[in-house]
Amino acid sequence: MPDIYIISDYGSLRKENETFKFTYPDGTVSTFFPHNTEKILIIGRIEITADALRMMMRHNIEAVFIGRNGRFDGRLVCGEGKNVFIRRDQYRRLDDATFTLSLCKSIVAGKIKNQISFTRRIGRERGAADADRAAVSMRGLLESLDKASTIDQVRGCEGAASRAYFSVFRHNIIPAWARFTGRRMNPPGDNVNAVMSFVYTLMNYSVESAIAAEGLDPYAGYLHVPEYGRKSLIFDLMEEYRVPVCDTLTSSVFNLGIIKEDEFEDVVFSGDDDDNPLGTQPSSEDGEDGPVPRRKGVLMKKSSLKKVIDQFEKRFESRYHYLPADGTITLRRLVHEQVKHFKRVISGEESHYRPFVIK
Repeated sequence: MPDIYIISDYGSLRKENETFKFTYPDGTVSTFFPHNTEKILIIGRIEITADALRMMMRHNIEAVFIGRNGRFDGRLVCGEGKNVFIRRDQYRRLDDATFTLSLCKSIVAGKIKNQISFTRRIGRERGAADADRAAVSMRGLLESLDKASTIDQVRGCEGAASRAYFSVFRHNIIPAWARFTGRRMNPPGDNVNAVMSFVYTLMNYSVESAIAAEGLDPYAGYLHVPEYGRKSLIFDLMEEYRVPVCDTLTSSVFNLGIIKEDEFEDVVFSGDDDDNPLGTQPSSEDGEDGPVPRRKGVLMKKSSLKKVIDQFEKRFESRYHYLPADGTITLRRLVHEQVKHFKRVISGEESHYRPFVIK
């Protein structure tokens, strides 16, 4: 079932009979039905009535809250994972150093292979002189990764490969007005980062939904160190989609003219609240406890948000060759199949994790 997106700074989501009604600030009303709604993604600050929440719970519809800068704020989940046995296996594997090292090597190798493929493509299509050099560097890092004996060495290979990759990625953005000054998040530092962060958030949420559906604990990660409050497993399992899904989509919305220069805005944020921009000019006032940190950033306007969401949904219905299925399947299903594959590795049904790698 397709996801429902609500993009609005204000408005009310309510229940009317057995339907959802969302009223936008201008009075426009959007109607959708619970029986064909699986998820509701909310971008902005809206009101949800108690009756609407109850209907979401009754139909097991989850809500995802996303900030305008692409930050994932949280999820409202109506059902809990009940498979205590797979979670027990997850926690046991955390203490298995041999298993963890092998798994992390597989995840990072898949990511680097995808980076090499896209870097070579950039070299061929854009004539980037440094693309070959970056690809050779990343191939060397793959060899170092194979010899790595600690998780820190694995993470070092990943970081070095990402630096080489992003030094070339900028060549793949064609419009002169599109700016990419290196990867920067929360808040995004330029318009390319604004799109990339938002697409990463959508991908992050999709992986989390698949993890939840399989009863896994999203906080128990392996490559990304488990930390209080951080859903490390999501970051582990979305690494394989960053390049072939997120980065290629980011490039396409600029290069195909899907979004325009005037569909972004420069803002200044105060403190840690990245969803509460002060405006286009920094304030000179100090907070009660001293100066409030000011951070400049770039956000997408509603028009570009809608366009990027449309492209993301289209990409999720694209079909990819998936060897275990001996044919092609949609990306939406592929994400779920990969989580199921990971689950089998955790439980010992399969010995080795194979990430999604483009050719």
